[in-house]
Amino acid sequence: MEPKRPIRIANCSGAATDPGDIMLTQATAGPVDVIIGDYLAEANLAQYAEAFGAGQHPGYVASAWDGLHKSLAAINKKRIKVIINGGALNPQGLARDTHNIVQNKGYDLKVAYVDGDDLLPRVHEHIKPDENGRLPHLDGQNEQVQLTKDAENFLNDPNKKIVAANAYLGCRAIRRGLDEGADIIICGRVADASPVMGAAAWWHGWKEDDWDELAGSLVAGHLIECSTYGTGANFAGFDQYEIKELLKLGCPIAEVAANGECIITKHDSLNGIVTEEVVKCQLLYELQGNIYLNSDVKADLTKVRVKQVSDTRVHVSGAKGYPPPPTTKLAVFYKGGFQGELTVNATGYATDRKYDLQEAQLRTQLEEWKLTDKISLLEFQRVGIPQENPRSQLKATTYMRIFVQAPLAKTVSLTLKAFMYTFMQHFPGFACTLDWRLMQPLAFLGYFPALIEQSRLQEAVNLLGSNDKVEKRIQVSPPKVTEELQPRENYDPASPQNLDAFGLTKMVPLGDVVLGRSGDKGANVNVGFTPRAHLDNDDTWEWLRSYLTRLRIKEMMGEDWRDWFHVERVEFPGIRAVHFVIYGALGRGVSSSARLDCLGKGFAEFLRSVYVPAPIKFLVPEAMSKL
Repeated sequence: MEPKRPIRIANCSGAATDPGDIMLTQATAGPVDVIIGDYLAEANLAQYAEAFGAGQHPGYVASAWDGLHKSLAAINKKRIKVIINGGALNPQGLARDTHNIVQNKGYDLKVAYVDGDDLLPRVHEHIKPDENGRLPHLDGQNEQVQLTKDAENFLNDPNKKIVAANAYLGCRAIRRGLDEGADIIICGRVADASPVMGAAAWWHGWKEDDWDELAGSLVAGHLIECSTYGTGANFAGFDQYEIKELLKLGCPIAEVAANGECIITKHDSLNGIVTEEVVKCQLLYELQGNIYLNSDVKADLTKVRVKQVSDTRVHVSGAKGYPPPPTTKLAVFYKGGFQGELTVNATGYATDRKYDLQEAQLRTQLEEWKLTDKISLLEFQRVGIPQENPRSQLKATTYMRIFVQAPLAKTVSLTLKAFMYTFMQHFPGFACTLDWRLMQPLAFLGYFPALIEQSRLQEAVNLLGSNDKVEKRIQVSPPKVTEELQPRENYDPASPQNLDAFGLTKMVPLGDVVLGRSGDKGANVNVGFTPRAHLDNDDTWEWLRSYLTRLRIKEMMGEDWRDWFHVERVEFPGIRAVHFVIYGALGRGVSSSARLDCLGKGFAEFLRSVYVPAPIKFLVPEAMSKL
């Protein structure tokens, strides 16, 4: 039998901030078979938890509800399937509210929801210390990784109440819902690529052990799940385009073929950039390494290739699939304490000395009031360098971010009071905002990425009947075949080239030669680099892989490197990319990180701005740094 045509899957969201209008646009701007939306960052569920429990929040994502409300007529008319994780803590609630509109409008749409991810009621049964007192941490099997000092002290602390515990589900319940005729499937926490994988598996009739096909759809889902990141947003090569080309970007579309390969594209009528470089950069975003783990498949990305086939169409192939691990991630969030921050501006002359004085004043006062031991974290982060011979006062001004965390709100309040106590002893030219709200104690969430056996999950799809009650509940079984996790690959370049062989060099920003993308992976930050388009050749690749070693990345991090961090390095020769994971760089993760760049998105751009001895033959004037 001839394989079906590729399924055309459009993304409509990569975060809760994406407006509902995008779903309607994707439904009406051109042909699509399925619309998927990823609305949930790691911390969203925990952020909704208390308000939902108090009846002050619906438990689902407002923009997901808005998108469905605006789009149902078009979805019904064009017979488009919709799979979104906007159900958050309450997929049943969003499904029922959607179902009520469907019924009231007389649409011919069957609504379903997936549950089984919420493990909060029994979380203490699922995360227990082992014989050594260690909790089942996602990175715990890696002996080289050192967790933050307070990573595991929450479990029996009455002041650190667990507020959310959600497992990352795969695509099996989604696929089963589609098999049963569901048109709209509302999920809570599922893996980012699961909606695409479920849709492709249903469309093509894949079996559970069609590993290569599933791996290909995992890559497709990864490439389009994060909104316009697949069409030019967050793109390191943006400076080669006109500003107007980067406005009002349309979201990406994946056309997934029967063999799992895909075309990444967009609606022709919408703005956006779909090139090999954009797709490569997005492929490198938020990776764990060369093996991409998922509840349904492990995908080896080592030989993935991308090829431009037309102006806005990029073909992606080469993913190799293997059975999934027996475990999946369990995201546990708990009350971590309180935090506050303020910024102090210094202008022009002797800026570092001014900040030295400010820091000493506050530390001295905190010690005098015996608050130092009550503070969990206190950082004085200096941001920027004043322009030499400045042309304006703003160009001569930088700031210091004072960031504090403590178990008690009172301690944060007293830190602000200590700042005020010496306020009039400030350095010359002191300035700051007079809005102190960020220094008022704000509760923050701690994050613990645990592991849980997939066999312990009770994942199910629920199909609603005409009276908005569950007409049919189908529990899906865990994967029949799994493979234990192996240690992650981690290596410096094999047979590196002598760097002198590339000829004369010039000190320039690394970004003159390469593009990059970085992101957060819990407590860790990942970053990948690939040559700019005009340098995408074997010569540049040999230099890049030979130059960017594990030691080199530590050196390039400079003052940001900590001895307890751990670096993993792999290569993706299919797209000529070098990839790193820096373990520990984000503390306990985005919800409690002290880093200004708490999501890790600026990490690649920081490293691309570091000067390196690049071969002169690579330096084309029109592509040189605009720093």
